[in-house]
Amino acid sequence: MSTLLIGTCPGPPACADVHTYLFVDGLDLLTRSDGAALGLHPRRLLRPGGPLHPTDAPREARIADLGRPGSDRAGLTITVRLRGETVGWSGLMYPDREHGVVEEVRFQLAQYLGEVQRVYGTWR
Repeated sequence: MSTLLIGTCPGPPACADVHTYLFVDGLDLLTRSDGAALGLHPRRLLRPGGPLHPTDAPREARIADLGRPGSDRAGLTITVRLRGETVGWSGLMYPDREHGVVEEVRFQLAQYLGEVQRVYGTWR
């Protein structure tokens, strides 16, 4: 099982806008997926029923915008699905520590929801 840690950037003056960081097993998923990716605002990404809220039916979730002008891609997306007490993310494509590629991760439901709620609670 993987571990999720969510961080946030408060926006100016630290950077241009408020955004979310997603760390999976200590690795920055967004930066490793696309260096220009900027995680969505925590209120948008983490809200109950929002993109990272797991459901039994798999659903595509946009987790970041791309910071390049004129990009034809809408942003980074993953597929989120709940299976029993496990939350799965698929559709990933970023390098791991051993020069392999991470395509899918699974989290224990309690740890996952606890982390999402912890960070969302600071932005309500």
